[in-house]
Amino acid sequence: MRDESDTEGVGWQEGGELAARARVLAGALVRRIEAEGALTDPAWRAAFEAVPRHLFVPYYHVPRVGGYERRRRDAPDPLGREMWLTGVYEDEPLATLVRDGEPVSSSSQPSLMAMMLEELRVEDGMDVLEIGTGTGWNAALLAHRLGDEHVTTVDLDPEITEEARKRLAAAGRRPAVVTGDGARGCPERGPYDRIIATCALDTVPPEWLAQCRPGARVLTPMATGLLALRVTDAEHAEGRFLETPAYFVPLRGDVPPRPRIDPGDLPREALRTESFGFLLSLIGGGPDPAATYEAWRRAGRPDRARYGVTVRGGEQWAWLDDPEGPNRWPLTTGRPRGRAAGPAGPGVSPGAG
Repeated sequence: MRDESDTEGVGWQEGGELAARARVLAGALVRRIEAEGALTDPAWRAAFEAVPRHLFVPYYHVPRVGGYERRRRDAPDPLGREMWLTGVYEDEPLATLVRDGEPVSSSSQPSLMAMMLEELRVEDGMDVLEIGTGTGWNAALLAHRLGDEHVTTVDLDPEITEEARKRLAAAGRRPAVVTGDGARGCPERGPYDRIIATCALDTVPPEWLAQCRPGARVLTPMATGLLALRVTDAEHAEGRFLETPAYFVPLRGDVPPRPRIDPGDLPREALRTESFGFLLSLIGGGPDPAATYEAWRRAGRPDRARYGVTVRGGEQWAWLDDPEGPNRWPLTTGRPRGRAAGPAGPGVSPGAG
């Protein structure tokens, strides 16, 4: 159970002018997220109010022509510090680690984080596995809601996990932070009632299902959407995509990229229609793109919410409207393959808390 006495959040106890200014900005951010339809659950609203984002983002990188501009808490001038703090409490994703000119970790867009946490549908006493630690803010929100002992977060990069541990401790939170391959889960801390990922996958890792309790819910980015699965047992799960678009970059690991469909001579409408682009990114290479386009058009140009995924033993397939219907596409089974599903935005592999 969470500690109801910690309504203020340890992180706010730093006091001073910065904390006072951050409180004002954090309150405005919470109200903005509420206005967009998230944070309808008072428990999650309380978590966002209690856990300061700025503790987890002491610096971030803003894209500029030819590279990135670094904004940081310890900027030498007051204007630089104010730009840093104001940016932290915007409803925007923030790149927090850039290597070779590419972002590899971020703090996700707060409104998307709020929506995903509410869609996780947690209850007191549940155990949650987070795939992708990022800054640690998402893990801190989970820990505030459920209690430290019920939260495990995994990330491949030891630099990321080490920094996240420090920031979590500064915020008064101590969930289990594990350095490891998120595709393999974390069996030693299971079983889990919920799994949430912040990185794009091509298939559902079989290891995740094996670490879930029956009835568990898995929420993971796939293609340019968010897939919510109900786990029946260690080999079976099924669910649909949410309506919300979500662009995450890939779960990292030693896995080859999945082949892509060559658009060939597809009509111009197909190339610029976002819902058809979702279908192409979901099913990957293999199907004839022209036939896929015709099937999509005949079905009434369906959006994400009409698609789903079924995992049954060693098989996985995507489907439209009905898991056993005529419009089904096999997905590559075995180890999942990460994919860049869009720009570094709502999430950055291997996670974006």
